[in-house]
Amino acid sequence: MTARGRHRRHRPSTVTRASMRVTAGGAGLAIPLVGAHFAQAAPVETWNKVAACESGNKWDINTGNGYYGGLQFSQSTWRAYGGTAYAARADLATKSEQIAVAEKVLEGQGPGAWPTCGPRAGLSRGSADPDSGQKAAKAASESKSKSASEPKSDSASKSAKARAQEEKAEERARTDAKARAERARQAKADRAKQPTTYEVVSGDSLSGIAEARSVEGGWQGLYERNRSTVGDDPDLILPGQDLRLTGAAEKAPKASGSSSGTAKKPEKTEKPEKSGKADKAEKAAKPKSESKSASKSAAKAQDKKAGSSSSATAPVSGVSPSTPYRASGSSWSSGYHTGVDFPVPTGTTVKAVTSGKVVSAGWADSYGYQVVLRHADGKYSQYAHLSAISVRAGQSVDTGQRVGRSGSTGNSTGPHLHFEVRTGPGYGTDIDPLAYLRGKGVKI
Repeated sequence: MTARGRHRRHRPSTVTRASMRVTAGGAGLAIPLVGAHFAQAAPVETWNKVAACESGNKWDINTGNGYYGGLQFSQSTWRAYGGTAYAARADLATKSEQIAVAEKVLEGQGPGAWPTCGPRAGLSRGSADPDSGQKAAKAASESKSKSASEPKSDSASKSAKARAQEEKAEERARTDAKARAERARQAKADRAKQPTTYEVVSGDSLSGIAEARSVEGGWQGLYERNRSTVGDDPDLILPGQDLRLTGAAEKAPKASGSSSGTAKKPEKTEKPEKSGKADKAEKAAKPKSESKSASKSAAKAQDKKAGSSSSATAPVSGVSPSTPYRASGSSWSSGYHTGVDFPVPTGTTVKAVTSGKVVSAGWADSYGYQVVLRHADGKYSQYAHLSAISVRAGQSVDTGQRVGRSGSTGNSTGPHLHFEVRTGPGYGTDIDPLAYLRGKGVKI
């Protein structure tokens, strides 16, 4: 299920289209679920966490965005995994029926079907049992049928058998819970393992790498460990460079010739005498040469001035915004969308809309990696959900200079750029970002 990315509370799932063919009238899909107790492979508590993340635990939600129910199924996924055997759409099905279909999706696509909320809730492909809900429903139906047909005289022995079955089921549930806990512990341990080196890719910066990898000493410490690789300019790193994330700092290189005693003075060479005619020719040529050099320097300075004096530019090139400013909805904590979203793929260059100074550059909770700039007119611009940051706090930037690359960090369900313009550096001081850009001559 694909969706335009958004931030904060409203996060529809990005489950991809199902590639497997499933017949809605297939055997086992039409088993009635009323009164059945589901023995889910993934605990109901886990699905509750996913639903809380996806829809605020509203199992009958239908906001009109193409995703339905507590687990935000697209219609194609609901149909492909047999959901229409229960109801026409996911929001019309019960919670138990939605979970039964979700188990099939989890087995087929893994927790990536809910890219943000699934892993956060602890889902894993290994815990999926797509037949668990139907097995439980079938067992409940058979048990009810047998109880009605057996003589009352056998009720005592049947009760004993039922108790034994319950104990066996409880033991199995405990075993499954332990296995899931062990898998979760192992996954957490694997995530905790930090690599000792990192290969630079396009769009990286030392500050972004240091923050993403929790490098001791920040970008300064990372630079000190890799001075010989990076060189004299910490702002210039190249794709393919291998950086050490741990270990001691490298010693600063000694200045050449500092330990060799008194340096030899270059020998003077006698200049040939110039004739008076040559002197006159040199004097005539010198002003002309100096004039040409001065005109070249002036032209370069003018070009530079023209390049950096552009009033404003769009934060990304050639893309119109998707979710507009002040789009209303209870899913946003302020009741409306505080910026505009540009649907661009991960790695797209994000530019400063006008010159300014970097107020902050780093992690910002639901906004993921972000950059905030303060401009000469007193306004602030924010660029959120970045995959890479190219600047650092305190740095001055020009109009159109790259500040980072787009991504899907923080509370985001798909790659996009969230762009805001504010009257202050913090949340809640937003103004219309498109009106701001248009006021500076940007056509968008």
